[in-house]
Amino acid sequence: MVPPELQKLSRRERQIMDILIELEQGSAQDVLNRLPDPPSYSAVRALIARLLDKGMVDYRTEGNRHIYSPKISPAKAQGSALQRLVKTFFKGSGSKAVSALLDMDEVQFSQREIEEIERKIQRLKARKSED
Repeated sequence: MVPPELQKLSRRERQIMDILIELEQGSAQDVLNRLPDPPSYSAVRALIARLLDKGMVDYRTEGNRHIYSPKISPAKAQGSALQRLVKTFFKGSGSKAVSALLDMDEVQFSQREIEEIERKIQRLKARKSED
């Protein structure tokens, strides 16, 4: 389930959160430099101010600039992003999403990763057989 706080973000706010989660922290200029088709610097500052008001980011002061960091955990953000991806591109089908990932030539899995995936599948099968 998508955390309620992430459901209420605009496209630009979500992009800014994604950037801050990736960077772990950054200035408004750092965010601006990574935004696709970026708005003005003042628009980025206004969007970050909205995220501050929504309780999504925090900041500290370094000299005369603010350094922003996300208040949401990376794990929660990952879950939200995956849910959006599965819903948008795979019509809500987790199996189609996993299959597409496994079929991608660009994604290389180590033997350890494959074993981890197999263990997770076995746990899922065990849980389903208990139902």
